[in-house]
Amino acid sequence: MSIVRILAETPETSHPFLADVGMRTLYSRREDDAAITCFVVRCKMGSEIEEHVHPNEADIIYVLSGKATMWIEDRGEFPLNPGVFVVVPKGLKHRTFNVVEELLIYDVFYPAMF
Repeated sequence: MSIVRILAETPETSHPFLADVGMRTLYSRREDDAAITCFVVRCKMGSEIEEHVHPNEADIIYVLSGKATMWIEDRGEFPLNPGVFVVVPKGLKHRTFNVVEELLIYDVFYPAMF
């Protein structure tokens, strides 16, 4: 069955433990029995995604808009700007910080996180 979702019509939910971070789930195991989770993450200016690790999932990121800094333990710091594509393999520590313009990222977890 095909799926068509419109981002503006997909409700934003607060991140379960990060302040000023919202998520719009587009495709998930829970809702669609999907093998991946796809969502758009919005980080308000000044917010931070603290250092964390996904032990079972790769985190695949494409920056749609905004400006921030990302750190990955095997690479160090680098800018997040529109058009930047990032793959964080499972098991690597990473974080996003210094959000100087509201950040909008398309985020995919493989295998599905939820």
